[in-house]
Amino acid sequence: MKSATLGIALKLGATFAFSLMYAVIKLAGPIPVGEVIFFRSFFALGPLFAFSAWTVGPQAVVRTDHPFIHIARSAAGVSSMFLNFTALTMLPLADITAFGFVMPIFAVVLAAVFLHERVGRYRWSAVAVGFGGVLVMLSPHGGLASILAHGFSSGAALALAGALLSAVVVIIIRQMLATERGETIVFYFMSTCAAVSGLTMLWDRAPLSPAQTAWLVLCGLLGGVGQICMTFSYRHAEPSLLAPFDYAAMIWAVALGYLIFAEVPQAMVMLGAAIVIAAGLFIVWREWRLHRVTVTRTSSTL
Repeated sequence: MKSATLGIALKLGATFAFSLMYAVIKLAGPIPVGEVIFFRSFFALGPLFAFSAWTVGPQAVVRTDHPFIHIARSAAGVSSMFLNFTALTMLPLADITAFGFVMPIFAVVLAAVFLHERVGRYRWSAVAVGFGGVLVMLSPHGGLASILAHGFSSGAALALAGALLSAVVVIIIRQMLATERGETIVFYFMSTCAAVSGLTMLWDRAPLSPAQTAWLVLCGLLGGVGQICMTFSYRHAEPSLLAPFDYAAMIWAVALGYLIFAEVPQAMVMLGAAIVIAAGLFIVWREWRLHRVTVTRTSSTL
């Protein structure tokens, strides 16, 4: 039975789990990114199979008739995770979270280009405003000119590239959901991340203290719980209802950054994030409104 309240609670739980995961990674200290991703991915499989035991069953989780689309989704997802986790070593929690909010704006552009979705002038205007917010967020990091000059040496550039690839993942998942279970998508993504990051550990691995190992295991468990909460939230509420609650991540990021690391967000980053959030919320509202119009028209023809 669906419950919108439960869906919202699960979505908020997902944003908190992912924010706490980022904080835990920072608490673990300087560790090669590939090693962090291995723990994040491998130990996320535990919560996934624990929950699947009383939902679809472990066998259903690994069953798929479309392996190649999982490869494409996982390739984009693994690349995005490496970029985001590298950016995390260079940026405060609030900054990395703020740049992540650009993903829905990238998704609108990609959907128009690759899926040939019709995007009206209102949503294109929101996209333009959102990118204006990105420029504001970039100003404390040297601005766009510095990003273009130094490329991926900048944490902001890495975070933006990670957001772009996350948008690619969203586009691919839109196609996958017609045939694939959410748990199956998560399983193959996490397994690919663990395999790829495990390979990087052959040449870039640091000996871990017991405390660091504990932090990284916790990182994986939090990631798995967050993934499950997010997946199950969409079973209880519509994406258009849940989308605004993604921005609760900024509250968690600012609070955790200040309380744990004494990080005070820069005013320009917060202003830019507010602009991006406003643009994202407008896009969500516009898509919800267009969906309602489509449903109404369809119903009237029946």
